[in-house]
Amino acid sequence: MPLQEIDRRRGFTFLESGPVVLVSTSDRGRYNVMTISWHMVMDFTPHIAMATGPWNHSFRTMMKTKQCVINVPTVELLETVVRIGIVSGTEVDKFARFHLTALPARDVQAPLIAECLAALECTVIDYVEKHGLVILEATRVWYNPWKKEKRVCHAIGNGRFSVDGATIDYRSLMEEKLPDGV
Repeated sequence: MPLQEIDRRRGFTFLESGPVVLVSTSDRGRYNVMTISWHMVMDFTPHIAMATGPWNHSFRTMMKTKQCVINVPTVELLETVVRIGIVSGTEVDKFARFHLTALPARDVQAPLIAECLAALECTVIDYVEKHGLVILEATRVWYNPWKKEKRVCHAIGNGRFSVDGATIDYRSLMEEKLPDGV
């Protein structure tokens, strides 16, 4: 089933827990994707900070085009996600090698990845060079409600990952602090 667009104000809910993500880019129609675990939601708005720099081929494309898509993979894609992170897009077509399905985005040229749980179309709004922080604004958020697997993975930092488990619901305690639409 295809991804379904949802309110962009919900975009932070896919990132707040810090899952390992796939960041896709497009340079004159050539797609690339990189694995990133260093990112954070900045607030309830669709602003995200991502740590990367000139050593990444996708970073150079992001800075040139001012666009990317943050794709949120689930646990069954973890080995692929790791393998994507250890090869360069300058040497291989990662979409072909890893059998990823590129879907068209609406606001950016970079593709959504059909195999992922969610995708956030983003524009680059700032770069803090001193800290290697790319500041992004999500313009659209896509979600696949038909995807059975919902567990995402988190990098521990030593080549190991943790996987989401049970969800504990304290929404009723926080209801008055949550923004509309969340």
